[in-house]
Formats: sequence, C-alpha cells, structure tokens
Amino acid sequence: MILWAALLMSHCCLGLNGAAAGKNSGLERIEKCSTRCSQGLHCKTKSNNWFSPLCQDPTEGLNPSSVFHNISLSTVMSCEGRQKCSLRLRIKTTLHLTESIHGVSICTATAGMMENCQMFTFKRASRERMSGMQVEVENDCTDISPSQHVQVTVKTVPSYCGVTWTRTYEAPECSNEDLRSHVPECITGRLSYDVNPERKELSVSVSNMLEDHDYLLRLCHKDFICIGTGANTLIKKGEPVKSATLPYSRPLPCLCIEGWSTVMDAPRVQVCPFKDRLEELWSGINFDPLEETLSWEPTCPVTAVVVLCQKREDGICVDLLHASQNVSREKISFSKVDPHPQLCMKFTVGSQSWTRCPFANARFQAWEMIVTRQQGREDIKMSSQVTATFSVGLCAKSEGSTVCDTHTMHVTKHKAVGLNLAGELCNSCLQVKRLDVKFSATVIHCLEQSNQSSLCRAVISSQASWDLPWVIVPAGVCLCGIIINTLVLHILLTVYQRRKQKRNGGCISEKQTDPDCVVPVLQTQPVLHGGVLIPDSPQCGNTEKANLLSD
Repeated sequence: MILWAALLMSHCCLGLNGAAAGKNSGLERIEKCSTRCSQGLHCKTKSNNWFSPLCQDPTEGLNPSSVFHNISLSTVMSCEGRQKCSLRLRIKTTLHLTESIHGVSICTATAGMMENCQMFTFKRASRERMSGMQVEVENDCTDISPSQHVQVTVKTVPSYCGVTWTRTYEAPECSNEDLRSHVPECITGRLSYDVNPERKELSVSVSNMLEDHDYLLRLCHKDFICIGTGANTLIKKGEPVKSATLPYSRPLPCLCIEGWSTVMDAPRVQVCPFKDRLEELWSGINFDPLEETLSWEPTCPVTAVVVLCQKREDGICVDLLHASQNVSREKISFSKVDPHPQLCMKFTVGSQSWTRCPFANARFQAWEMIVTRQQGREDIKMSSQVTATFSVGLCAKSEGSTVCDTHTMHVTKHKAVGLNLAGELCNSCLQVKRLDVKFSATVIHCLEQSNQSSLCRAVISSQASWDLPWVIVPAGVCLCGIIINTLVLHILLTVYQRRKQKRNGGCISEKQTDPDCVVPVLQTQPVLHGGVLIPDSPQCGNTEKANLLSD
C-alpha cells in the first residue's frame, strides 16, 4: 500500500510539473526528433518513396474505422538557443494490428512543395506476437512553419484501397507568445510608446528584439499595407537604450508605429496609438461653388455611412431624402448641393454619429431672406447670389394640422425680390426651399406677433404691395401744409390785433410827479358823439371813468 501511494504521488507531481512547464513554455520542447512504437513492437523507418505503390484490394473486414483509432496531430518545438527554435509536426497513430498489416505510411504535403512520405514497418516476429492488439506509432520529424497548412495522410503497409486517414492541420501562428519569443521568423520585437500631444511626438521603446541585429522604426498609414509617412529610424543593436522619438502631424486612427529587424523578409509589428480617434476623419470636406458639388475623401479606411442632413435649432440633424452613401476607401460626392448654413454632413460608424457643417460660416451662402421690421410690421425679401428658383409657402396651423399655400418664385442674380404675401397672418410661418438643386435645406421663418395687437401682422413687400416710401412722402407733404397754414393764421391774427389797438387808441404809461398816480386804461362804451370819442383828462387821484361828450 505504501508503495502504491508513493507511486501515485510521484505520478501526480510529475503531471503537475509537466503542466506547469507546458504553461510556462507553451509548446512542448524536444531535443531531437524520433520515431517511437509501442513497447515490444520493433519499428523500422524506410526512406522516402518518390512514387507511392499501387493499392490492393483489402482483405475481409479491413476498413478505416476498424484499422485506425485516435490519430492526433500537434506541434512541438526543437530549440538550439533562446531565439533559435523551430517547429515540428508530431503525428501519433493508434491502429489495430492484424496479420495483413505490416506497417504504416505517413505522408505530409504543403502548398507548393512535393509530398514527403515516411514508411514505418514492423518486424515479423513482433507483429505476429502482437497481432490483434492496438499499437501506437509516433513520429515528430516533420518540419513545419508558423501558420502553415499541412495535409496528413496515413495508410497501411501494404496499401489497401480505401483504408486511409486524411486530415489538414494548421500550424500555430506567430501571434502565439511562445513563437514570438523563440522562433526567429516570428520575433518582431515589442513596442511601447508615450504620446506627447502638445509637441505631437511619439516616444517609442523596443524590447525583445532579435538578437545580434539592428532594428528599424517608422510611422505609416495602415491599409492593405502600411504606407510609410517618412524616413525610417535605425536603432543599433549595441545601443543600451532601444528607443526613438517619432513626430506626427495628425492623430489619425490608421497612423501606426511599425518595427522590424534588419533581416530579409523579417516579420513586422504594428501598434496604432490613435485607433479609436475616429473623429479625426471627418475633416477635409470640399465644396466646388461652380459645380455645386460637395465631396469628402477618407484619409483612413473606414466603414461608414455618410448622409446629408439639415440641422435644426435644437441641434438635431434631420436626414435629407435620398442623400445617403456608403464609404470605405473611395471618395464620395454629392452633386447640385445648395450651400446653406443649415446643410450638414452626418457620418455614422456603428452606433456612433458625428455631424460636420461645412457652410456654417456662411462663406458660400447662395441666398438669404432679408427681414426688416418697422412699426410692428415685417418686410421680407429674397436675395440670391445666383439665379435660382424657390418654393415659397405660407403655412398656418388649422385644427391641429398645418396647411401651406405654396407657389414658385424665380430670383435673378443680385436682384432682391419681395414676396407676394400680405395681410393679417396669425400663427403663420414662411417656408422657403431652393428647387433648382438636388439637395437643399428648407428654411422656416415664423412671423412675429405685433406689440400693439394680439394679431400677427406681416406686410411683405412686393411690386404690387404697399410700398413704404409712398406712405411717408404724402404724409410729410400734408404735415408741412398744416404747419404752414397754422403759421399764416397766427400772423394774420397778430396783425389784426395790432391794427385794432391803433384804431381804438391806448393809454401810454407815463411817470408822474406823484408816483402813486397812474393813468388808467380807457374803459368806455362804444358811444360816439359827433363821431369823436373824447376821454376825460387824466387827473391824479381822480378815479372816475371817462365821460362821453355828446351834442
């Protein structure tokens, strides 16, 4: 019992150590390739056969499922140094041995290479002794390369028609950590970086590079291949610090750091510091005012949907009809576009969207509505930098719905035109859209409410409407006439009063010796005596009224 316990613990420890070694080292290591057969079965390896022998009819009961059991394929690694390892394909076959089976043949084939076959025969004495038993044959001497596809075919010796086993095996890729550290064709070096956005620089450090070789770094734009943006930077193998500083112009998502060893066909490693900065792509929108064409070309490959939209006051951009295009690498363009400030481009990638408005600064604005307000009234005219046709509608809400009275207006270049609408327009809005282009924004202007009335007033100028100068001029003429008439009447009244005073006489104030004596103004009745009005002589201290003389 004690012996069995010791053996069990030893087996468990060996198993744990093997698992730990496998976890730490990745692929299993072998010192040299070999062929192994079940204990008691003597195997002999024969050289390659350039031509496979013809198959013969199988004996009764022979078929693939009755002969081959648990055939497995795996990769092992043979190393001569820390960075000098190669890959081998291990083929392990379990078969049911009979008197008619003298051995197995294992063939491997890869693209562009001739088939390579190995024959393993069993000595007569051992196969007669182990006939009817399941035996194992294992071989790990087939060289393979990373990511290689290998077709494996197992046959019996002699070859029986239809008694074969075939599989395709894919070798591990260079992305495997074990391969990246120890297989020369997979060693790319490891790149780490720091970004200095203020100086627009990338500080790059290299580790685990291929021993005894220099190293190259560069910045490139990643597409089908990585296209360099400048000169390569060389890091010498003897330098104690393997680092370099690379300047960049824009933090594009396809801008990558690429590194590789200075050997023929060396594998390369790429890291892209700004791969999530998709917002950097939505610049470079161009507009041709002569052709009225809006275009955009991606600086990096991106799968996106581009649509023209109209930006509302609340910031939401509403898609225009039939104004959507898919983009990946090619330039896209929208023809016959009205360059209005509200017209924008919306870029959508997955569930994210970005909006850019190239006409927001009104640099290319082709037309506008000119609104002037005087005394609670609005005067609206259309002015255009190009000859254009517009749809103009007066829309009003009625019983929960909007009703628009729409007509077409033609505007000549650099000639303002008034709108043929006037009257009491309550809760109404003006809706204008350019018709002679394919893509345009619909501009809405709501008429303002007058401060003096609860009604919404709009006097919109046109050739047949009330023109403001024809109101001001007659009103001014009338006002001047009133003022002149008033002045003339005032002068006539003044002259009349003065003449009346001269006819009736008057009291001239004079200073007397007695300061208390003042000549009173004549207050007489209009009675004539002989046609002459004679006042009393002024007497100091006499307070009697003047007497009229009569005949």
